Amino acid sequence: MPAVLYLHGFNSSSQSAKARETAAWLAAHAPDIAFHCPTLPYAPAAALALAGELIGRLPPDTLLIGSSLGGYYATTLAERHDRRAVLINPAVRPFALLTDHLGPQHNPYTGEDYTLTTQHLAELKAAYIARPDPRRYWLVLGSADETLNWREAALHFAGCRQTVFNGDDHRLQRWPECLAALPAWLRGEQHLAVRP
Repeated sequence: MPAVLYLHGFNSSSQSAKARETAAWLAAHAPDIAFHCPTLPYAPAAALALAGELIGRLPPDTLLIGSSLGGYYATTLAERHDRRAVLINPAVRPFALLTDHLGPQHNPYTGEDYTLTTQHLAELKAAYIARPDPRRYWLVLGSADETLNWREAALHFAGCRQTVFNGDDHRLQRWPECLAALPAWLRGEQHLAVRP
């Protein structure tokens, strides 16, 4: 059975809105595609290890979907495991972005309290992919992202399939408009476009 592995963002969980939208759409329209969305550990090395172990148990054509920090993880894992990925407003250099967030953190989804440390930033930097292979990515961006600079992602993933929703935000309200194209992207059909 083909599969989708969804990787959520910073201080989020498997219950994020886009994860639930994706799971519901697949259940209704593509029930032959299994959906997996683990709640990732806050430590980047542990999160990548957990997701990598799961990839090893899933079919070789498993599609990765990553949102925000999950998009960064999806990029690392797609390159390590030769997978295709959909990246939703992905963080490009979270090890730099999160320097302003060092210290106590609270995950509102899980209720977990923890401390973001320089060791976590080092783990993120160690996972950086300087030259992602554009053939494996579909980049989905909101031009009014209040958290990340969408142009940075568009440049970093130059040459890949890109959908930019004009005026959409970091939450990416229009993500459901992309869902119908997921099965084709999973099968490697790159010619289908989603127009904003």
